[in-house]
Amino acid sequence: MKKMFLSSSFNDVYQFLENFYGESVKGKTVAFIDTASLVEDYTKYVDDDRKAFIDLGIIIKDLDIIGKHQNEMSKVFSESDMIFVSGGNTFYLLQELKKSNADQLIIDEIKKGKLYIGSSAGSIILSKDILYVDKMDDKRKATELENFLGLNMVDFYTLPHLNNEPFTEIVEDILKENNRIDKLHLVPISNHQVILVNNSQYKIIG
Repeated sequence: MKKMFLSSSFNDVYQFLENFYGESVKGKTVAFIDTASLVEDYTKYVDDDRKAFIDLGIIIKDLDIIGKHQNEMSKVFSESDMIFVSGGNTFYLLQELKKSNADQLIIDEIKKGKLYIGSSAGSIILSKDILYVDKMDDKRKATELENFLGLNMVDFYTLPHLNNEPFTEIVEDILKENNRIDKLHLVPISNHQVILVNNSQYKIIG
């Protein structure tokens, strides 16, 4: 069973995690990937998300995927109860996931039933393609990204930060353009909402 907890800002919705997980999360472990934030100037959201896990009593296993051997990453994933991928630049994140083959490892873990938690960019990458957020993130920070194909773990396109600054106008523009041209199955959520995915079914709470 695929289980995914897709947010705009994990810190703002972490109180919903334990109920979705189905048991106490205290003492559980999370593989924590903050790669998307490495090319950003503002990264306080990563610290906030980290604190949220600590407040839940979850043990953090930091995983830097850049330059890591596949076996090292597999070991961390196998020893973790859940996987978290933070926000930041979606294009840079996808580039580094593909370069390290972490994208396929994550796909395999999700298919095995391991809980995946995404925050902003970490939620977007599960879509079939990430080009729909090119107004939100700078593609120039991912000069080695050969295509925009995401992990394709959901059949919709998460659009984070609905009605939240500094992204309010950008999200509105993406929605308007999609209604006019692309007609993708966009699922917009605010920072205080989360998409709970069970296999092919999903619902929004918050």
